[in-house]
Amino acid sequence: MKSNQIFVESEFAPLKRVVLAQSQFSLPARINKETEQFLTEDSVKALEGAEGKDIADAFPALQNKWEAEKENFEKILQKYKVEILRPRLLTKEEKVEGKEDGYSNFFARDPFFVIGQMIIEGSMKLGHRKKEVMPIRHILEQESEKNKCLYLSVPQADRSSDFFNMKGPFLEGGDVLVLNKEIFVGTSGLASNHEGIFWLRNFLSNFGYTVTEVPLHPNILHLDCALSLVKDGLMIVCEEAFLKGVPEILKNWDKISVSLEDAQKLITNGLPINEDVYVTDMEFQSIGEQLTKKGVMVEYTDYRISRGFGGSFRCTTQPLLRFNE
Repeated sequence: MKSNQIFVESEFAPLKRVVLAQSQFSLPARINKETEQFLTEDSVKALEGAEGKDIADAFPALQNKWEAEKENFEKILQKYKVEILRPRLLTKEEKVEGKEDGYSNFFARDPFFVIGQMIIEGSMKLGHRKKEVMPIRHILEQESEKNKCLYLSVPQADRSSDFFNMKGPFLEGGDVLVLNKEIFVGTSGLASNHEGIFWLRNFLSNFGYTVTEVPLHPNILHLDCALSLVKDGLMIVCEEAFLKGVPEILKNWDKISVSLEDAQKLITNGLPINEDVYVTDMEFQSIGEQLTKKGVMVEYTDYRISRGFGGSFRCTTQPLLRFNE
């Protein structure tokens, strides 16, 4: 395994290599119900007047603070000897092409994901995120060429209906949690859907994986907005977000429970570096204190701006290598 640099064993196996997102975003020319699904209410108000504009042009001070958040997070990752890869920046042509629907290059978790030795390009539902994999694709191509891994993509999505009735298939990395050979995929109507899960289950069954569909509250974008697998036997969970309860295999795990309101603030979207270290926002001291009591060291950093755009530490990263030696 040491010679292979693509392998994700679980959510909390030691993190060794990761893709950390850039900080690029433009609102659609017209803010609609789609956009409001992922922006916080405060963000919608704060960004008023920026429709169709790059955040860096409309709010340069905000952009600088946003980039500083990533830099501070990067320092924590480097402290634990994690190799960091960054997507390229969007080209001028890509920005022009995305002006109407908006564009994004800010969450590396969702456009692709890694399960075992497989790199899988997802299929994004929100219009401004359709091509979010493009600034990352050169990394995927290089890594698949250098390593013994499979590299494939979810089938092209049928987007011919309105947002809530599009057939897809849709499959986004924020909905995908890995626990050895058990894979959990959330469905709330906002991102991954049944058709995407059906495709993934059929594919992974050839490699001994089990894929469990996890129905979510309609106000929860992704599964990682309601569940964090901190270490073997311990999770942070918003049980109210699970329409049919947490997956059976997790029901006996020790849990730190959070409210639906806090889940929407992305309190579960921290990032385990390994089973002993967890990164979360300094606003979530209450979670950190509970983790500390359970033997987990907590690293804090401010991620308020990223959270305002709908994603936190897990959302802005996608591991390439996570395994126990």
